[in-house]
Amino acid sequence: MEGKKTILLAGGLGFIGSHTAVALMEAGYETVIADDLSNSEESVAERIGQITGTKPKLYVCDVADREALRRVFREQEIFGVIHFAGCKAVGESVAQPLRYYRNNLDTTLSLLEVMAEFGCGRFVFSSSATVYGVSEDVPFTEEQATGGCTNPYGWTKYMIEQILRDAAAADPKLSVVLLRYFNPVGAHESGIIGEQPSGVPNNLMPYITQVAQGIRPVLHVFGDDYPTHDGTGVRDYIHVMDLARGHVAAMEHLNGASGSCEAFNLGTGKGYSVLDLVHTFQRVNGVEVPYEIAERRPGDLAVCYANAEKAQEILGWKAEKDIEDMCRDAWQFTQLRASSSSSS
Repeated sequence: MEGKKTILLAGGLGFIGSHTAVALMEAGYETVIADDLSNSEESVAERIGQITGTKPKLYVCDVADREALRRVFREQEIFGVIHFAGCKAVGESVAQPLRYYRNNLDTTLSLLEVMAEFGCGRFVFSSSATVYGVSEDVPFTEEQATGGCTNPYGWTKYMIEQILRDAAAADPKLSVVLLRYFNPVGAHESGIIGEQPSGVPNNLMPYITQVAQGIRPVLHVFGDDYPTHDGTGVRDYIHVMDLARGHVAAMEHLNGASGSCEAFNLGTGKGYSVLDLVHTFQRVNGVEVPYEIAERRPGDLAVCYANAEKAQEILGWKAEKDIEDMCRDAWQFTQLRASSSSSS
């Protein structure tokens, strides 16, 4: 349809990118996805189409490749860019720091350079609460100091935020929103798309679902002696579709902004412990999740949750789904994927 604005999702076939594509399309935007399939599957584009009725245009390319990006911008009239194209596993970043710095910074620089060539000035960045480092001053607010990160993954987010601030300060046509995610979980309510990590999951919810499936024998809970209500670490879990709506709100905000760079926390503002999540998952889904207590992991905070008032005040956004929705939708996606795999 004429008049629809086109958003480029760099890394848009991944967990958060695919859900954001759905939210954008339902909000009336066209979506174009550039993804190198290093941590995603091409079939996700088909599944986005199942939900929305329209398959997004897909370019299979490395977002760090400026010539490949130029082709996208030549062929599509890009209104704004949302940048998800980054390596994202904390442990892997410690083992492979150069890969993380090269990929995460290069993709950002290439996007900014090509956007400038084509006069595109709206940029939403997939950042992270890891930029707050080891601060124990909760809830985290956007005004808090950043830095002191505990791993290369966190440092890449911190460095990219600085790059974007400097780029926006130098170019009045560039407007940026930095979205600091807390702990995304869940899946689209249809069960058609969700989180599907390759190999051993790095995040808690897909590990829980794999234990519930019997793929893994037991969940290891790292530490039960934190100063929390049950001794396990407390985090701000946010439903991925709430997070996706946050990206739509950020792009709407950029529609009228110029020459700015603003950070927003995207979280629920509530903290749940590891065992809260496990027990809720068992209760709402009627399945067992055997777990064992293991030693604390170095660098883990006892408590981490957001103050998300700024996003509500300026973007008009707040999280709407609760922990039961997160657990129910994650398990529905897991079951539907398992049944479709066994029947294919």
